[in-house]
Amino acid sequence: MFSSPVFDVRPAIGGDNLGDLPEWDLTDLYPATDSAEIKRDLDWLEKACADFARDYQGKLADLDAAGLLDAVQRYEKIDVIAGRIMSFAGLRYYQQTTDADRAKFMADMQDKLTSFTTPLVFYSLEFNRLDDDHLNGLLSTNTDLARYKPVFDRIRAMKPYQLSDELEKFLHDQSTVGSAAWNRLFDETIAGLTFNVNGDELGIEGTLNLLTDQDRSKREAASRELARVFGNDIKLFARVHNTLAKEKEIEDRWRGMPTPQTGRHLSNHVEPEVVEALRNAVVAAYPKLSHRYYKLKAKWLGLETMQVWDRNAPLPMDDPKIIGWDDAEKTVMEAYGAFDTRMADLAKPFFTKGWIDAGVKPGKAPGAFAHPTVTEVHPYVMLNYLGKPRDVMTLAHELGHGVHQVLAAGQGELLSSTPLTLAETASVFGEMLTFRKLLDAATTQEERKTLLAGKVEDMINTVVRQIAFYDFECKLHDARGQGELTPDDINALWMSVQAESLGPVFEFMDGYETFWAYIPHFVHSPFYVYAYAFGDGLVNALYAVYEEGDADFQEKYFDMLKAGGSKHHKELLAPFGLDASDPKFWDKGLSMISAMIDELEAMDS
Repeated sequence: MFSSPVFDVRPAIGGDNLGDLPEWDLTDLYPATDSAEIKRDLDWLEKACADFARDYQGKLADLDAAGLLDAVQRYEKIDVIAGRIMSFAGLRYYQQTTDADRAKFMADMQDKLTSFTTPLVFYSLEFNRLDDDHLNGLLSTNTDLARYKPVFDRIRAMKPYQLSDELEKFLHDQSTVGSAAWNRLFDETIAGLTFNVNGDELGIEGTLNLLTDQDRSKREAASRELARVFGNDIKLFARVHNTLAKEKEIEDRWRGMPTPQTGRHLSNHVEPEVVEALRNAVVAAYPKLSHRYYKLKAKWLGLETMQVWDRNAPLPMDDPKIIGWDDAEKTVMEAYGAFDTRMADLAKPFFTKGWIDAGVKPGKAPGAFAHPTVTEVHPYVMLNYLGKPRDVMTLAHELGHGVHQVLAAGQGELLSSTPLTLAETASVFGEMLTFRKLLDAATTQEERKTLLAGKVEDMINTVVRQIAFYDFECKLHDARGQGELTPDDINALWMSVQAESLGPVFEFMDGYETFWAYIPHFVHSPFYVYAYAFGDGLVNALYAVYEEGDADFQEKYFDMLKAGGSKHHKELLAPFGLDASDPKFWDKGLSMISAMIDELEAMDS
């Protein structure tokens, strides 16, 4: 219920003269923080939660199919109203996280909703005590109830790890001063950081932007300034990570979770062995992917050794032109429309109705996301648009999320939410469509080389870098289980995966060991990061099917997106002849990246 958006963090890159950048119009959620509509919904929610508990607590086992369906639908309506309130509060907050009034409003809403929904804690606990045969009997007699079976399966997946009703209520109540509070501290600290680079005072987005500057000395200055500022606050960041990892370890231990990753796998509806197969395939491919590509990039840059500020450096053949907002919109919309006009039609309102907030502003959260809000409204997309090709790709990526969320909304609130492993499908596919459109339009070998190299870098950042992040988290949580971690301990864990994933061509400056500190996924969504690699590998395999000319591909693709969270990944991929549980599946996706590096090496020979 009312979860925070997950940020896609890429270095924002670009400059001025971007045109009129759109801002959100949040009035589709609520007119204002003091509006009568918010008061109405808060009053309704408080009563609805109390009424729900009065009507159903201790009684779920006695309900017939129609009675259970009524309970589920009432719960779903509560989910909608709670999600609408927190979406409004959260989106306002992310626009300006340093604004005290916005932070207070979000915290106040979180407190109220946590208090209102505490009486609902019994629901999933009591539901899990229903006898399997009894529940299956109810499902077999009522097709409307049977539609919710995927929701029931997800609830019952937690059955082995369920605590007592009293403890579950305590954890629910305690959450606002637990992980949610540490999340806020992290967000506000990151947004409030200032960096002085060659006399210019910048926020974190502007400083990360310099890591892709043409001027190598600026990249180095930005890297060293990032290291200096992170180093100054490293004790605070270490405290955040220590506390959250320990809190998770305590809860996991009480629940009997076998590993720190188990909860994420359960919420993703993916088997641990599938994730392990993905992780192992990517790590085994490091030499033929990142190691090989960065050796090639070092040659292009005329370097014997790459420094960390060279990893995202523009290539010598890069065109440094800035892409205005109107051109970015045109590029993505044409790519979407060429695939299927329905896809462009679904994307259009994001541009015309105030569903995108694109500009870089003081205090605005870094990175990008598409937040679905609730199925009765529509998604909102946040960007930090600065006008380079990767920013266009980020637009294509987040719009893909948005289109997916619009299509899945037809499932209703409880069934629309797509597991994280599949949530990246439409976003990465949207990027691929946009990339292929640009590649097909390339008129020179240099232009094609630049596009290919840019795409390879993005894929390495999405696959190799995210699996390295996943390994770092695994090591962090394992180590925290043995005791408190010093900043140096965490730094050492970070460096242990960086050298392995990036390869022998890199040297690492003093201070780079602190760069784990600003990654929001580690704080907001432990172990989320493998979903990016999962999505990229899945889309590469999907795109290969599309290129092979499957006549029904578009229909199958739209059906997959419309399914939301109503089907397992195995069922969704079967129409395409794909199976993510087959270890060879991941090699197909990785082979697409390797083939692009082959082409780049051939151009360079």
